[in-house]
Amino acid sequence: MSGDAGTPAATRTTCPYCGVGCGVLASDDGRVAGDPAHPANRGRLCVKGAALGETLIDADRLRHPTIAGRRVSWDEALDRVARRFRATIAEHGPDAVAFYVSGQCLTEDYYVANKLMKGFIGSGNIDTNSRLCMASSVAGHVRAFGADIVPGVYEDIDEADLVLLVGSNAAWCHPVLYQRLLAAKARRGTRIVVIDPRRTASCADADLHLALAPGSDVALFNGLLVHLAESGALDRAWIAAHADGLAAALEAARPSARRVGEITGLAAADIAAFYDWFAATARAVTLYSQGVNQSSAGTDKVNAIINCHLATGRIGKPGAGPFSLTGQPNAMGGREVGGLANQLAAHMRFERPADLDRVRRFWQAPALATRPGLKAVELFDAVLDGRVKALWVVATNPAASLPRARRVREALAACPFLVVSDCWPTETTAHAEVVLPASSWGEKDGTVTNSERRISRQRAFRAAPGEARADWHVIAEIGRRMGWRDAFAWRSPAEVFREHAALSAFENGGTRLFDIGALAAIDDAGYDALAPVRWPLPAVGGAGGRLFAEGGFATEDGRARLVPTPFRAPAVALSGRYPFLLNTGRLRDQWHTMTRTGRVPRLLAHARAPVVALSPRDAGRLGIAEGDLLRVASADGSVLLRAALDPGQRPGEIFAAMHWTEAFASSGPIATVVAAACDPLSGQPELKATAVRVEKVAVRWRGLLLGRSRIRKTEALYWARARLAAGEAIELAGTEALPDGAGLSALVMRLLAAPPAAETVELSDPGRGIWRIASLVAGRLDACLFLASGAAPLPRPEGLLPLLGTAIADDRRPGLLAGGGAIPSRIAAGGRVVCACFRVDLPTLERAIAAERLGDVAAIGARLGAGTNCGSCLPELKEILRDVHAAAE
Repeated sequence: MSGDAGTPAATRTTCPYCGVGCGVLASDDGRVAGDPAHPANRGRLCVKGAALGETLIDADRLRHPTIAGRRVSWDEALDRVARRFRATIAEHGPDAVAFYVSGQCLTEDYYVANKLMKGFIGSGNIDTNSRLCMASSVAGHVRAFGADIVPGVYEDIDEADLVLLVGSNAAWCHPVLYQRLLAAKARRGTRIVVIDPRRTASCADADLHLALAPGSDVALFNGLLVHLAESGALDRAWIAAHADGLAAALEAARPSARRVGEITGLAAADIAAFYDWFAATARAVTLYSQGVNQSSAGTDKVNAIINCHLATGRIGKPGAGPFSLTGQPNAMGGREVGGLANQLAAHMRFERPADLDRVRRFWQAPALATRPGLKAVELFDAVLDGRVKALWVVATNPAASLPRARRVREALAACPFLVVSDCWPTETTAHAEVVLPASSWGEKDGTVTNSERRISRQRAFRAAPGEARADWHVIAEIGRRMGWRDAFAWRSPAEVFREHAALSAFENGGTRLFDIGALAAIDDAGYDALAPVRWPLPAVGGAGGRLFAEGGFATEDGRARLVPTPFRAPAVALSGRYPFLLNTGRLRDQWHTMTRTGRVPRLLAHARAPVVALSPRDAGRLGIAEGDLLRVASADGSVLLRAALDPGQRPGEIFAAMHWTEAFASSGPIATVVAAACDPLSGQPELKATAVRVEKVAVRWRGLLLGRSRIRKTEALYWARARLAAGEAIELAGTEALPDGAGLSALVMRLLAAPPAAETVELSDPGRGIWRIASLVAGRLDACLFLASGAAPLPRPEGLLPLLGTAIADDRRPGLLAGGGAIPSRIAAGGRVVCACFRVDLPTLERAIAAERLGDVAAIGARLGAGTNCGSCLPELKEILRDVHAAAE
């Protein structure tokens, strides 16, 4: 479908990043803009979405099927997969086979995979990386509402008078919705309360930040529930009409409510202010995300929040309700089709015999699974111990994202038969016997469902490279080759979608809220033109809006359940050996394991290397300075990271981003360190609380390597790689002294990777421990290497970066490396980009604020553009304003 909005050739599609589900206008020449007609974003995009055109790079893509690294035809690859799956099932039973899929899959991909595994292979062993981000919300919704339902809509953010951000750094992780929240604050004075152990970017505009102890959310909301009861703020009429369980929930809440200050570590005045605001504000929305879900008590956290909304009748009403912010673009769609191991399709459930019979008859499934399969963490344990002998991983990288990453890699290496479908080589494809090239964003057709239950189309606007194919098509072909030709005979994603919609309505009659029966008969043209629409969307009735204001829950009696949530501490034991608590999460400009965003230079400009954030108090106690190299170790592994001193960190706690893998840094993923304690109900791992120790590493030398082309991995103890507009940069560090003489020369040449015909230019001072060497190929600057021994400074690289790839005249070569000025060891410490949309760096901002006396972010935007597009840098701009003004006083 063509768009207008100044891009007549653009295709209307949906962003492949977070669960906001932003509409995008895109064309195959790389032009990308927000779709002003899409209700989720109204034309806005975050910096990742705005840079999508820069990810349309085919150079590193997987293009052809391979078996054991050998290029093969699709027929040979598919026959191998079907034959090995059949043989494994025949010898070991269906539970010896498993699928691990992804919130990056489209709904049609998910539907086909779930049908194949649960309906025809006959096992529940299909789980998804959504288990790592949304499983606790699913379990909490089912306990409270009877089904996995998000009651609210995005318009509630516009209409709320109080918004709680619980375990959610929405300013960075859901920036388009966060800008919507700030607009509501400016328009109607909406109060914002951030409940998060860390002071994040989302705190910049908060009226109150509750920096509670990690894992104490249940105690805080139990205290709120008791306060609501004791202050007369309960809506007892609504409860009488629509909900059960208040007395039991209050009884379970009271013990921790009496100790809420002690458990949370919060000041009594702050707790009282929060409780009073919530009690007095009818229009209250609670937005929560991974800080709630990624916990060994995640399901109880979800229900403790929901209890407070049910007890006040603040659900399904304008500006009121609990609202789970989904992490991935189609985590919701995967939940609709049964992509989690403990779900059937279309919100039906294993424990209901009628649901099993219904799905069996609809699919005409010969061997429908009758019990849940293995959840993500236990699934890879089963691969390692041999219970699962054939595994298919689709559109995800568990070798870098699952906790205990080394153990996961041992499992992948031990798996007798591993198939991986992906767009790029990853740490997971490296272990696969069969690798299948998949279509990526911009190349495949289907649907996704965002956090407010809105179904949107992803549409292809470019051809896939090589022989890459859509996941639904490949999975269906395996189903056909395994002997179930009629059940997997679809010819298009539209046909898959129609079957999915028909199943949602099959023998429904209003008993299941997930119902998109109105779309079951949509023709191909209607599917192609499908506009964004929310469910429920039954064949008779209007499109879905807010739910549950007048009851109508998905329980047998139509009533909600307040669930008892006694407080229990995180499943982590700090000790003298492991005295720190490690928290992990996302950064503003990166996504998952960086297979897409790590290829875009401007998305690396804000944070070019992984760091570990710790409080200045802890740093001072341990003798750690900004940029020092630290070893972070747990019982499961260790990583090396640079230190970043952050006043927003609570003492005794550290934070590291989840994104970097060994494709970008020597230590590999932080998941190497993360433990695998899981919520007993949802199976979601506790990614926010791992016991670790932190040790300073004595560095003998440091280096910076700049190059035009991809630089090979180095022998340095520590390195971190970042792609630049003109090439790449690698920062280096070592704990052994640099070699002398010929050994140093050999090291230099290996690092430069200069061809034999290259010319070298050197400006070194061995007496001071400084070496600067450049290589030129055909007269053009190809690479530069800076080495510094001991405390000797490294030069500033900013002047050389634009010269990479350019011709260097003879008379300029002697002075090429003479630029002075020392910077800390982290790349671009002086030139860090704050606004990635307009490439505005920190020095430019500081100079403009000081010289032109810019007083607020609006003035910065008018002068430099920073903050006027996606807005995700606004919190940082406010901090820079404060710092510059304070320095001038």
